[in-house]
Amino acid sequence: MLRIPESLYREMVEHGLREFPNEACGVLAGRDGVPVRFFAMRNLDASPVSYRLDPKEQLRVFDLMDEEGWDLLGIFHTHTHSEAYPSETDLRLAFYPDAYYLVMSLSDRERPELRAFRITDGEITEEELEIG
Repeated sequence: MLRIPESLYREMVEHGLREFPNEACGVLAGRDGVPVRFFAMRNLDASPVSYRLDPKEQLRVFDLMDEEGWDLLGIFHTHTHSEAYPSETDLRLAFYPDAYYLVMSLSDRERPELRAFRITDGEITEEELEIG
């Protein structure tokens, strides 16, 4: 199970709403499976239907995570008009089998829905997620 502190969840929601109508993306860092920091990142695609982490920004974030002794806990992105479930594109681009894939639906921006998944060898498994 993944438990995300309310403060980090709020950062994800704020980032998603700020980037709307485009998809937002970011990285969740953790230590021993516990989230410690959310990195809001630029969507290089600048698109309402896809996202791509900026490689230079991703390298800086990963370097900082290494310096701090943090692990890549999750890859976050929003779906602006569809459910919080990995798309075919998300499946194709799932390069981190040990990370959670955090998908937030903003189809109802008053009540964003965040769900967590593992994607391994093209197989999607939903994981229990708790906020707080």
